Amino acid sequence: MESLLDFARGPLFRLCFTIMILGLARILSLDVWAIYKAYRKAGDKRMPWKLILSRAWEWFFPVKRISRNFQMYSVISILFHAGLIIVPLFLLAHIQLWKGSVGISWIALPYGWTFSLTIATIVLAVSLFIGRLVIKQARLLSRKQDYLWLLLLLLPFATGFICSNLNISPQSYQFFMLIHVLSGELIFILIPFSKIAHCVLAPLSQVVCAVAWKFPPKTDDDICTTLNKKGAPI
Repeated sequence: MESLLDFARGPLFRLCFTIMILGLARILSLDVWAIYKAYRKAGDKRMPWKLILSRAWEWFFPVKRISRNFQMYSVISILFHAGLIIVPLFLLAHIQLWKGSVGISWIALPYGWTFSLTIATIVLAVSLFIGRLVIKQARLLSRKQDYLWLLLLLLPFATGFICSNLNISPQSYQFFMLIHVLSGELIFILIPFSKIAHCVLAPLSQVVCAVAWKFPPKTDDDICTTLNKKGAPI
């Protein structure tokens, strides 16, 4: 078990992280290239950059986008996403893993903060899962993968909490730690191939919307020709 855990923390971790980075880089480069080609063909090349940056900022801090009908659910979702980012990045044990595997490190949050954030993220994940089951509108919009993603994201938090805070036997510790590491690495691999890839595409979403409305010259004539409405009165 210990040798398997060392393999998961070392070579397998580096492999999964590399797959995630390369996959996200591919998606990002394809999107940037598509935006560039659309912009070159655009009839009006003036871009409202100030508005684009303002709306992109709102997506990073979506306080203004809280749904009026589902305020509590929206707040829980925002806080859950914050926990998903902060805890894995600023937990001391994770930073030490990064330093040992990749050779980079940064400042860690105090243990009390990460402990509270871990508990909060677990509670919020369970709340979102229940909300998708009991709130009709959320249930209608939810797919099977939405439930599975919540469970998968919950798994490393729950197992990490068990390993860090509960008095368990060495064998149990190694088992839960292996599940913790493997579930995190599975998330790494799945990110570029699922809707979670929006973590790198979100900053470009407003640029895509702006460019999409910059139709190439004579687009209206082409549409009329396609619809057999050429010369028809407006």
